[in-house]
Amino acid sequence: MNKAILLKNRPQGKPALSDFKITEIETPKPKDDEILLKTRYVSVDPYLRGRMRDQKSYIPPFQLNKPLESGIIAEVVASNNNNFKEGDFVNGMLQWKKYQTSDGTGLNKVDKNKAPLKAYLGILGLTGLTAYLGLEKIGKPKKGETLLVSGAAGAVGSVGGQIGKIIGCRVVGIAGSDEKINRIKKEFNFDDAINYKTTDDINKAIASKCPEGVDVYFDNVGGEILDAAMQNMNRYGRIINCGAIALYNKTEMPTGPRVEPLLIKNSLLMQGFIVRDFVKDFGPAQKQLATWMAAKKLNYLETVVEGFENIPQAFIDLFDGKNKGKMIVEV
Repeated sequence: MNKAILLKNRPQGKPALSDFKITEIETPKPKDDEILLKTRYVSVDPYLRGRMRDQKSYIPPFQLNKPLESGIIAEVVASNNNNFKEGDFVNGMLQWKKYQTSDGTGLNKVDKNKAPLKAYLGILGLTGLTAYLGLEKIGKPKKGETLLVSGAAGAVGSVGGQIGKIIGCRVVGIAGSDEKINRIKKEFNFDDAINYKTTDDINKAIASKCPEGVDVYFDNVGGEILDAAMQNMNRYGRIINCGAIALYNKTEMPTGPRVEPLLIKNSLLMQGFIVRDFVKDFGPAQKQLATWMAAKKLNYLETVVEGFENIPQAFIDLFDGKNKGKMIVEV
């Protein structure tokens, strides 16, 4: 039996299960030069919330009553395409369907013997590439500098912090529970951490944990934490605007401090970052991440939810911080 998950409503604020619809559909048959794919693992990510809005962005919005899509690991179960054979596993942007056909465009084969399949959605997929390329292309951390990371217990933040340690930075993470604070210090080797939910003054907390100031800030949350981080940036500091989960469910555009004086006074670089802007660099970056993994220099965590029907709930749980590392649904 084949099923698909459709976007039923455009969420107002935090998404709800009522914004999604699970429907039964026919299982397609591959035409000439096509393959039939069976979904095995589905990546759910905060950025998908932006695609639920009907507005122009770097990627087209989802359409109502049409299947959503995200990074998926799928198995080739039938093939009329000479480039793929039955039993191959592929990674690509695919629709939330149990079975679907493809002509192979945009799909990359993955080897389950070199790494677990789930890793190609996380540390060896867009998650790890986002952390690596955000630092390499914008942050450019140097040995001895201080790297501050928000969302530090999340999939991207935890990898970014570990890369900073490999480079030789002092790394401080920001997260939202004592459990996460302990995790990023013990499992991800951060030098120090801040629980923003138990901190009365995040500005002062950053100043205390980063006594020599912040040279690179890897921002995954935006909002008031970004405001506070900017107050602690050193001259010529670099700010990587990777995500803004604190703002994704806002129904109105919030206002904040004016950043121009700080940018000018400290000659700061502040740049938005979309990992797909650097597709040509994916190969070397993935090779480096795999090398560090093999050398046991990178740890990663996954939260795996079972069941195709649970994809919407897994996505919603991201906004309540219920994931440890990368959130993946096993179908």
